[in-house]
Amino acid sequence: MDELPIIQKTYDLIRWYVPHLTKLPREHKFTLGDRITTGLYDILDGLLKARFAKNKRDQLIEINNNLDILRYQTRLLHDFKLISTKQYEYASQATNSIGIELGGWIKQQTSHETSRKPLVRNHQL
Repeated sequence: MDELPIIQKTYDLIRWYVPHLTKLPREHKFTLGDRITTGLYDILDGLLKARFAKNKRDQLIEINNNLDILRYQTRLLHDFKLISTKQYEYASQATNSIGIELGGWIKQQTSHETSRKPLVRNHQL
């Protein structure tokens, strides 16, 4: 399937992340683990919807906010010693790679929206 790279990277991150989250201890599995899982799926859903949306920018900013939350939740997993440093580094690199592409997409949409706005001239009487 020929997919946008950011969507494929997000899909791959979910495939890597979810099996790790299902192995969390009970006290973290149903709180932090479920929040991370839901956040990952929300990011993927948002990206899939944004592909064909007319006004992508606001959706992309929301996805970026969700990605930022994921970064902090991943850091918590590491600080609680629920994932190894190697796993933390992998998840961090993957989220950063997604973030870089997302930032580029937001920038592109911002300039695209700016170029579509009509020029308003100030006429003096």
